[in-house]
Amino acid sequence: MNLKHIPRRVEKPWGYELIWAETNEYVGKLLHIQAGETLSLQYHEQKDETIHLLSGEMRFSAGSSVSDLEDINLRAGESFHVSTGTVHRMIAITDCDVLEASTPHLDDVVRLEDRYGRTPADG
Repeated sequence: MNLKHIPRRVEKPWGYELIWAETNEYVGKLLHIQAGETLSLQYHEQKDETIHLLSGEMRFSAGSSVSDLEDINLRAGESFHVSTGTVHRMIAITDCDVLEASTPHLDDVVRLEDRYGRTPADG
């Protein structure tokens, strides 16, 4: 039985995602975010995720609504849980490598702001 999985790289305007695990139960990703880049301000209707900053430094904004956002500085070795419905965004202060473990709802993105002009269907 061959259990080897070939990671799938997805290019993004802020860097890339490397999807290294994808099952019906969970997804594992490595996100590489280039310094000065930002992910969209977003929330998920079903997806639940935890991020772990492997390297770099980022500002992580999170809250129950856009008007309730709190900025948290994360450094390598720190983690943050993002529950369903939490409005959030990652902003890379330096180049960052982030591990993300989540439920398998990859297309569940409701974008509230996006500097690259993407819509929820753009991924």
